[in-house]
Amino acid sequence: MIAIRPELRIWLASQPVDFRSGIDRLVALAATMLQVDPFSGDLLVFRSKRADRVKILMWDGTGLVLYHKRLEQGRFVWPPIQGGSVGLSSAQLAMLIDGLDWTRVSPPSVKRPLRAA
Repeated sequence: MIAIRPELRIWLASQPVDFRSGIDRLVALAATMLQVDPFSGDLLVFRSKRADRVKILMWDGTGLVLYHKRLEQGRFVWPPIQGGSVGLSSAQLAMLIDGLDWTRVSPPSVKRPLRAA
Protein backbone atom coordinates (compact mmCIF):
# COMPACT_ATOMS: atom_id res chain seq x y z
CA MET A 1 0.00 0.00 0.00
CA ILE A 2 1.15 3.52 -0.71
CA ALA A 3 1.69 5.66 2.39
CA ILE A 4 -0.58 8.67 1.92
CA ARG A 5 0.94 11.56 3.83
CA PRO A 6 -1.18 14.72 4.33
CA GLU A 7 1.41 16.91 2.54
CA LEU A 8 1.48 14.64 -0.52
CA ARG A 9 0.11 16.26 -3.69
CA ILE A 10 -2.41 14.09 -5.53
CA TRP A 11 -3.44 14.68 -9.13
CA LEU A 12 -6.45 12.91 -10.61
CA ALA A 13 -6.77 12.65 -14.39
CA SER A 14 -10.36 13.60 -15.09
CA GLN A 15 -10.37 11.84 -18.50
CA PRO A 16 -10.44 8.03 -18.53
CA VAL A 17 -7.31 6.33 -19.91
CA ASP A 18 -6.71 3.06 -21.74
CA PHE A 19 -6.06 0.61 -18.91
CA ARG A 20 -3.81 -1.51 -21.09
CA SER A 21 -1.31 1.32 -20.55
CA GLY A 22 1.75 0.47 -18.52
CA ILE A 23 4.13 2.66 -16.56
CA ASP A 24 5.81 4.27 -19.59
CA ARG A 25 2.52 5.30 -21.19
CA LEU A 26 1.20 6.66 -17.89
CA VAL A 27 4.39 8.72 -17.47
CA ALA A 28 3.76 10.24 -20.92
CA LEU A 29 0.12 10.93 -20.02
CA ALA A 30 1.18 12.59 -16.76
CA ALA A 31 3.40 15.00 -18.67
CA THR A 32 0.83 15.79 -21.40
CA MET A 33 -2.63 15.27 -19.89
CA LEU A 34 -1.96 16.27 -16.27
CA GLN A 35 0.89 18.67 -17.07
CA VAL A 36 2.85 17.53 -14.00
CA ASP A 37 6.31 16.07 -13.55
CA PRO A 38 5.85 12.30 -13.13
CA PHE A 39 9.16 12.14 -11.21
CA SER A 40 8.18 14.74 -8.58
CA GLY A 41 6.97 12.21 -6.00
CA ASP A 42 3.34 13.33 -6.37
CA LEU A 43 0.64 10.67 -6.72
CA LEU A 44 -0.88 10.51 -10.19
CA VAL A 45 -4.29 8.85 -10.29
CA PHE A 46 -5.82 7.47 -13.49
CA ARG A 47 -9.33 6.07 -14.03
CA SER A 48 -10.72 3.48 -16.39
CA LYS A 49 -13.64 4.02 -18.76
CA ARG A 50 -15.83 1.63 -16.76
CA ALA A 51 -14.98 3.53 -13.52
CA ASP A 52 -14.33 0.27 -11.64
CA ARG A 53 -10.53 0.46 -11.81
CA VAL A 54 -7.88 2.89 -10.67
CA LYS A 55 -4.13 3.10 -11.34
CA ILE A 56 -1.86 5.25 -9.19
CA LEU A 57 1.65 6.12 -10.34
CA MET A 58 4.35 7.48 -8.05
CA TRP A 59 8.11 8.05 -8.14
CA ASP A 60 9.56 6.89 -4.79
CA GLY A 61 13.12 8.13 -5.35
CA THR A 62 14.45 4.84 -6.70
CA GLY A 63 11.85 3.90 -9.29
CA LEU A 64 8.27 4.19 -10.41
CA VAL A 65 5.58 2.44 -8.39
CA LEU A 66 2.29 1.41 -10.01
CA TYR A 67 -0.71 0.61 -7.82
CA HIS A 68 -3.75 -0.96 -9.53
CA LYS A 69 -7.10 -1.68 -7.91
CA ARG A 70 -10.27 -3.19 -9.38
CA LEU A 71 -13.56 -3.14 -7.50
CA GLU A 72 -15.35 -6.47 -7.66
CA GLN A 73 -18.73 -4.78 -7.25
CA GLY A 74 -19.80 -1.22 -7.93
CA ARG A 75 -17.79 1.69 -9.26
CA PHE A 76 -15.45 4.33 -7.92
CA VAL A 77 -16.92 7.81 -7.49
CA TRP A 78 -15.19 10.17 -9.92
CA PRO A 79 -15.59 13.89 -10.60
CA PRO A 80 -17.29 14.80 -13.89
CA ILE A 81 -15.23 14.08 -17.01
CA GLN A 82 -13.51 17.25 -18.19
CA GLY A 83 -10.10 18.29 -19.44
CA GLY A 84 -6.99 18.40 -17.29
CA SER A 85 -6.61 17.25 -13.72
CA VAL A 86 -8.27 17.59 -10.34
CA GLY A 87 -6.40 17.93 -7.06
CA LEU A 88 -7.42 15.62 -4.22
CA SER A 89 -6.59 15.64 -0.54
CA SER A 90 -5.08 12.56 1.09
CA ALA A 91 -8.39 11.92 2.87
CA GLN A 92 -10.34 12.11 -0.41
CA LEU A 93 -7.95 9.66 -2.08
CA ALA A 94 -8.22 7.23 0.83
CA MET A 95 -12.02 7.30 0.53
CA LEU A 96 -11.86 6.92 -3.26
CA ILE A 97 -9.61 3.85 -2.98
CA ASP A 98 -11.97 2.36 -0.38
CA GLY A 99 -14.87 2.79 -2.83
CA LEU A 100 -16.60 5.48 -0.74
CA ASP A 101 -18.35 8.55 -2.16
CA TRP A 102 -15.70 11.13 -1.25
CA THR A 103 -17.74 13.96 -2.87
CA ARG A 104 -20.31 13.78 -0.04
CA VAL A 105 -17.77 14.35 2.72
CA SER A 106 -16.48 17.82 3.46
CA PRO A 107 -14.98 19.46 6.52
CA PRO A 108 -17.26 21.80 8.47
CA SER A 109 -17.04 25.46 7.58
CA VAL A 110 -15.35 27.47 10.33
CA LYS A 111 -15.25 31.25 10.51
CA ARG A 112 -11.79 32.74 10.70
CA PRO A 113 -11.17 34.16 14.20
CA LEU A 114 -10.53 37.88 14.48
CA ARG A 115 -8.08 37.41 17.33
CA ALA A 116 -6.54 34.66 19.43
CA ALA A 117 -8.58 33.53 22.42
